[in-house]
Amino acid sequence: MRVPIGKRDTLVTFQCRSGTQSASGAWTYTWADVEPQEYCEALDILPSRAESMGDNIDIARRPCRIRCLYRDDVTPDMRVTFDGRTLKIVSGPAELGRRQGLEMLCEELSTEGEAP
Repeated sequence: MRVPIGKRDTLVTFQCRSGTQSASGAWTYTWADVEPQEYCEALDILPSRAESMGDNIDIARRPCRIRCLYRDDVTPDMRVTFDGRTLKIVSGPAELGRRQGLEMLCEELSTEGEAP
């Protein structure tokens, strides 16, 4: 039985953090794209009427659930970009089925927060 991984209609780029050290010992970090890009299902998570800001849902962080086909190169310290948005992975990636898909919870920080 195949696990449904949703409607994959959003082209997503996974990015990993890489750093270089200067001669003075200072580190400079950048984000590098991980190939190939992947078509994923990206769903914004909205609070229900019963949920409030006290129930650990912060709308300023814009949480999003992303599902994609299984790949072994996605780790929790990566970030995701699509449609002009940049999101950090905050939970997962969790394996769906037997290496059929991945699901992760991501969040986009507001301009008042730290950069993802």
